[in-house]
Amino acid sequence: MEHRDWRKSVVYQIYPKSFNDTTGSGEGDIRGIIEKLDYFKMLGVDYLWLTPVYESPMNDNGYDISDYYEVNPQFGDKKDLKELLEKAHAKDIRIMMDIVINHTSTEHQWFVDSRTSKDSKYRNYYIWKDSADGQPPTNWESKFGGNAWAYDSQTNQYYLRLFDITQADLNWENEDMRRDIYEMINYWIDFGVDGLRFDVINLISKGKFESSNGLGKEFYTDGPKVHEYINELNRNTFGDKDVMTVGEMSSTTIDHCLKYTDPERNELNSVFNFHHLKVDYPGGEKWTLANFDFLELKRILMEWQVAMDEGGGWNAIFWCNHDQPRVVSRFGNDQTEENRVLSGKMLAIALHGLKGTPYIYQGEEIGMTNPGFRRIDQYRDIESLNAYTILRERGMDSHQIMDILASKSRDNSRTPMQWDDSIHGGFTEGEPWIEVPKEYENINVGRALEDKASIFYTYQKLIQLRHELDVLTYGSVEPYMMEDENLFIYTRTYKNEKLTIIANFRDKEVSYPENISVDGEVLLSNYKDKKEMLRPYEALMTYGQEK
Repeated sequence: MEHRDWRKSVVYQIYPKSFNDTTGSGEGDIRGIIEKLDYFKMLGVDYLWLTPVYESPMNDNGYDISDYYEVNPQFGDKKDLKELLEKAHAKDIRIMMDIVINHTSTEHQWFVDSRTSKDSKYRNYYIWKDSADGQPPTNWESKFGGNAWAYDSQTNQYYLRLFDITQADLNWENEDMRRDIYEMINYWIDFGVDGLRFDVINLISKGKFESSNGLGKEFYTDGPKVHEYINELNRNTFGDKDVMTVGEMSSTTIDHCLKYTDPERNELNSVFNFHHLKVDYPGGEKWTLANFDFLELKRILMEWQVAMDEGGGWNAIFWCNHDQPRVVSRFGNDQTEENRVLSGKMLAIALHGLKGTPYIYQGEEIGMTNPGFRRIDQYRDIESLNAYTILRERGMDSHQIMDILASKSRDNSRTPMQWDDSIHGGFTEGEPWIEVPKEYENINVGRALEDKASIFYTYQKLIQLRHELDVLTYGSVEPYMMEDENLFIYTRTYKNEKLTIIANFRDKEVSYPENISVDGEVLLSNYKDKKEMLRPYEALMTYGQEK
């Protein structure tokens, strides 16, 4: 494969269960990814990130792994995965695997053995504690709701589970457990994978097990030994290999992320943080309806951009993933076809001009929208179903809860990829595991490829520019007009090259800023011409060389 600086790469995230079904099971599979490799080649992406395809009871859609070494039969087998690697590599496309090492499924053999006896070797692979006066060991709260400790009557102790009750947290204090994890990761590197995405990796080091005034996050987020563990992980696995790494960081800080991605520290290449995707969580509350705070969105994005740039760190930049609503429904406008296309392109230009590694989530490049489900039986996501129950218990009206889920549920991004206007959007010949949004007849890959003015070609051009222009990769970042209620503006500068990115986030005309020059060559815009005013959702990227 052609060698390219990983910093000039663009990653496409695949949620295999919803991507492409070749068997009629109603669920996507690895062969379905192989079938679409020419599509990725056309788009121009460098890496395909697959959310977990390991053996799993699928209580949390694969993030509850029961066997790290086996492929879940619903997705295929190792031969299929090997064929995907070989055929992707033949097209100069790399494969990134998702690794979950904060927790395993309670069906993993380690956990099964750990429950048999307190004397089991595997007991110490997990975090077991006695009751505190008949109560759980601490009052920490699970990220999926409820107390973070689950009682096991077999051994009369509690195990820690920061997520679902079937996801038991691993004990990173245990050297044997760490050694087994490194062996597993090396197995997949030897298998041929080119990248590793580490799920909630900054939660692996737990501090004191004490009750909290809050939810307990302060005891395990960016914990006391987290950098030591990640450095050890690096040294024992991918550190000396051509493997791109990205860590998902939950509720993290800039200071920690500069350390995670400082090349001198030998930890990770890059990090995901989610602060910019909480700007429609008033008071930190996800399960409520709220418009997004545009000034806060800009402030967070630019605070991270400037600090990571100046400190030599590296961000993953993204709007969407399998845990987030569709961005065109969230920060854009999906109410009319014209606004969907305009705002979809605007959001792409605004994000892809930033410094870092861009991630595109399946369907984002064709402007897929939230499905707008109206019944609770249309949802599959454990977090959403739990939220529905909790909100009902609080006395909230079911119609109001459905409005909130339609805006905030993780299932908004998990509906099947819309390939064409045939039944189920061309995703499956069977009955899909979750409904296909009714908009598939209009919003699908087939239509996007036929229309040279579609959102797809804006993404294709942005990827091409990322490969060609060093200023997009290495350039410094300078934000402008941070208090402006309508415009998102910044420049990228490298050597004598300068990019200016201007994006109007509003459905109205806005004056061009007086103090920003937009006289350079227009590399990309979502309108065919340039007028005296910025039109609704207008965005442009201009290029100039300074003498």
